[in-house]
Amino acid sequence: MSDDAKPAAPLVLDAVALTLPSSAGPVNILRGVDLVVNPGERVAIIGPSGSGKSSLIAVGAGLEEPTAGQVRLFGQDLAKLNEDGRARLRRGRAALVFQSFHLLPNMTAEENVATPLEIDGARDAMTTARDWLARVGLAGRLTHYPHQLSGGEQQRVALARALAARPALLFADEPTGNLDGATATSVADLMFNLVSEVGAAMVMVTHDPVLATRADRIVRMADGRIVS
Repeated sequence: MSDDAKPAAPLVLDAVALTLPSSAGPVNILRGVDLVVNPGERVAIIGPSGSGKSSLIAVGAGLEEPTAGQVRLFGQDLAKLNEDGRARLRRGRAALVFQSFHLLPNMTAEENVATPLEIDGARDAMTTARDWLARVGLAGRLTHYPHQLSGGEQQRVALARALAARPALLFADEPTGNLDGATATSVADLMFNLVSEVGAAMVMVTHDPVLATRADRIVRMADGRIVS
């Protein structure tokens, strides 16, 4: 394949800085971060608390606007898009999984998975939702609400919701952080298998060094900078 034919990197951060106000004065969260995530590449972001890991994901996904630098998501300069434009760019192409699951409490498991698909205009959203819940081992929990599910089951629903549209990029912020050891391992196995199956790239923040070693590349952060 020629260089011209190579698919574009789904995520590029170029000299990205993020400064937020506080009662004690401006706080520099990110300090000139450069990062390229290639198609299908799984990148683990590690570092101490407060090093800017989750902020990197928020900026990369277009949930937070950087103070300086450029973020390109699927080749689009996010600075040229408003909030609605960034949401449209993510839709069906970039997905997020968080430590706290973020399921809608008044919807069943299958409704939580189907709703984003319906928003995207999928005609078979409920069928797809059931299929993906079966793939994460929850075929018998379709009509259960989040409060009726264990933490591991809720994160499995969140994974099904994130990957059902077969996105090109998954952002995962401490995806096993709220789970016990055995459950965390099970969810991690599932996540890596499904990400590989759909061919998605992944940017994963984690405090778990063992989980990080499963990625293709480990990026270490400290004091708002990538240090290795």
